[in-house]
Amino acid sequence: MQMPLVWTPATRTVTQVTQEIREHLQGNFSGIWITGEVTECKLASSGHWYFSLKDAGAKISCACFKGSAFRLKVKPQDGLLVQARGSIDVYEPRGVYQFIVEAIEPQGLGALQLAFEKLKQKLAAEGLFATERKRPLPKHPRRIGLVTSPDGAVIEDMLNVLTRRFPGLHIRLYPAQVQGPGAAAQIAEGVRYFSGSGWADVVIVGRGGGSLEDLWAFNEEIVARAIFESAVPIISAVGHETDFTIADFVADLRAPTPSAAAELVIGTRQELLERLAADYRRLERLLRYRLSQASERLNRQGIDRARAVIERRLRRHGQRTDELESALRERIRRHLLARRERHQKLEARLARTDLRLRFAEAHRRLDAATRRLQELVTAGLTRAEHRRAHLAGQLQHLSPLAILERGYAIVEGEAGIVKHAANVAVGADLRIRLANGRVAARVTGKL
Repeated sequence: MQMPLVWTPATRTVTQVTQEIREHLQGNFSGIWITGEVTECKLASSGHWYFSLKDAGAKISCACFKGSAFRLKVKPQDGLLVQARGSIDVYEPRGVYQFIVEAIEPQGLGALQLAFEKLKQKLAAEGLFATERKRPLPKHPRRIGLVTSPDGAVIEDMLNVLTRRFPGLHIRLYPAQVQGPGAAAQIAEGVRYFSGSGWADVVIVGRGGGSLEDLWAFNEEIVARAIFESAVPIISAVGHETDFTIADFVADLRAPTPSAAAELVIGTRQELLERLAADYRRLERLLRYRLSQASERLNRQGIDRARAVIERRLRRHGQRTDELESALRERIRRHLLARRERHQKLEARLARTDLRLRFAEAHRRLDAATRRLQELVTAGLTRAEHRRAHLAGQLQHLSPLAILERGYAIVEGEAGIVKHAANVAVGADLRIRLANGRVAARVTGKL
């Protein structure tokens, strides 16, 4: 029995349909110009540009590949109003159409970019961006406030960086919508919360990257004024390094990314410990230097005082010797004068008499007395000189400098002059003063 024929309509595969659509679009939309505002602009590592063109009613995805991008007069930039020439194509793996851009002509600022520039000029004229009003961040904040979305990778990245760099920090999140209607009011309310509560030492306000529309909440005047009026230093960490918002200009510090803000707000615990250790070592060296100076000054004052005492005693004994010598000379002079007067009287008496024998005898006695007197005077002077030399020798013997001249030395440690071996530890550094100069030594053992 023959089976009946069944008619079925012709079918196409997804690939065939996509190819037909692409051929239709390329045939009807090739070499056209489209006017719109650039948004969602991204530069891939391959050198290709991906962005969108939009107007009040619609938006179209665009791609400008590296070969065409190299010849562009103007690079794509969020908020820029342009005329773009290219062709409509279909990206088959996702089944979406896109505009392949070959050339771009700038037409001016887009609506959002124009609003951004007007608000920026207004706030700058009021002094909200002034550098002199920006406050330095605390070096070691204990409490850090975060104003951002509680969902997504941004909050996780910041928490990971903060807890890794300095475990034990107090972190408080004020959850806020960071995109869309009402986001600006929530961000401003979060800033005012930390400003009024006084809980935080510093606050990070931020979100991840996105287009100009995505970041627009941070370009609102309400956010800018809340940051300006904040009693707490604010770090703005919005988008990527190339993204700039009004909040960045008003904040006390702009961080290129939220993760960078977490790194800027506080150093690592290890860095703090190393800095404290360095300060401790520097203080210890300073104290050792001051103590060494004080010890040396005290030792020098002690030696100077001993030298002054010895010199004062030497001067006193020298003056006493001079006084004794002067008194002895005066006594000898008077004695000789009395002898001379007596001699003259005897000569006068002898002149009146003719007793030559008696005169000769008297003359002999006088000569003998004179010799004896001279001997007494010489002996007295010799004894006085010996006494003075003996006293000077005793004074010189008492001098600590004389002791050094005999080969002795003065040993000084950290606590002053060392008198007992028990007071010195093995490995201690010593200073040894000799008759001429000083030397340094280290204790290697005790005998």
